[in-house]
Amino acid sequence: MNPSVPAIPPGMHSLTPHLVCRNAPAAMDFYVNAFGARDSGRLLSPDGKLMHGMMFIGDSALMLVEENPQWGMQSPLGLNGTPVIVHLYVEDVDATMAQAVQAGATMVLPADDMFWGDRYGQVRDPFGHLWSVATHIRDMRPEEIVAASKQDCGGAN
Repeated sequence: MNPSVPAIPPGMHSLTPHLVCRNAPAAMDFYVNAFGARDSGRLLSPDGKLMHGMMFIGDSALMLVEENPQWGMQSPLGLNGTPVIVHLYVEDVDATMAQAVQAGATMVLPADDMFWGDRYGQVRDPFGHLWSVATHIRDMRPEEIVAASKQDCGGAN
């Protein structure tokens, strides 16, 4: 380690999603149109596939790589689903979800006011990734969230 070089590069956070996508360059273009992402660069392999893509959505980085089953990198399309949800906080959840659907996402859960204090919904992008999108609309204490969940979820807690 070099003590003069920061362990976490400037502009990065401790945790960064790194998405495997079939047709990763098209996914990067989609994220620009759907979520206002800023494309920060693309590194292509000699055969023209995306080895590394870097984007920023709001203040957070998003990395992408092309699906490559030979290297054990499967996209949600190759796996026929995903166990991961990428969560995105925005100023206006309804406008962002409408923009994502207009860009080609599929509505999974329309935005609604949720018991935990967010207006929240979900979309699936054309590359199989599931995105939850939210705008925080009210601050709540933990006990208020628990009480609201019991009322909203039929006493499941």
